[in-house]
Amino acid sequence: MRILGVIPARYASTRLPGKPLVDIGGTSMVMRVVEQARRSSSLKRVIVATDDARVLEHVSAQGGECVMTSPDHPSGTDRCYEALTNAGRDRYDAVVNIQGDEPFIVPQQIDELCLALRKAPGGIATLAQMVTDDRDLDAPGEVLITTDVNLDALYFSRAAIPFLRDTGSGPRHARFRFLKHVGLYGFSADVLEQLVKLAPSSLEKAEALEQLRWLENGYRVRIGLTQHPSFCVDTPADLEEARHRAASL
Repeated sequence: MRILGVIPARYASTRLPGKPLVDIGGTSMVMRVVEQARRSSSLKRVIVATDDARVLEHVSAQGGECVMTSPDHPSGTDRCYEALTNAGRDRYDAVVNIQGDEPFIVPQQIDELCLALRKAPGGIATLAQMVTDDRDLDAPGEVLITTDVNLDALYFSRAAIPFLRDTGSGPRHARFRFLKHVGLYGFSADVLEQLVKLAPSSLEKAEALEQLRWLENGYRVRIGLTQHPSFCVDTPADLEEARHRAASL
């Protein structure tokens, strides 16, 4: 399977303006993601998809590959599809959407996603981790997933699903295998082309989760399990934590 890795990198960010170019231990955030993605053994090519000339110039100057995409895309999925068409629609079988704000993404995690994608009957795959702390069940920033016996997603929610009717004793995560979402996506090229034509759905609007649009329209999303940690930089506090992590490497 010929897989294209795409890193969407919007310059504008409400909570952290200019996020792709912030410095983390002497390297910009976007180039840290590029360097990690290049270490994946599953990707044929890695490109950054941006809407800002400053990101394009920076990535190109650092030896990365970057393409300009429309500033009007409502999601990273749409930006990935434009990047695919720019890269050559017939040259790739699949696309992996790699979050541009995960500077420490583990290359093996990308490989795990690609493996799940190869086995995904619906042409879509993403990753999840087992919940090991009940605080994740009540954090609105975490997205929980329920699956069927084949590990195809039944639902994604910002609520703790499933609801445990029996109050029981001890931590909730010890009484059920709760799964939390890891925001890394893989799509077959054909399915990605279909997804970007779908209108926003009622469930998507209710939870502000794009993947619910796919489920609501009958698409199957295969869930791969990972033990690798995930760390997104969304706020100035996250950035300071990232700089501390980089200094300790």
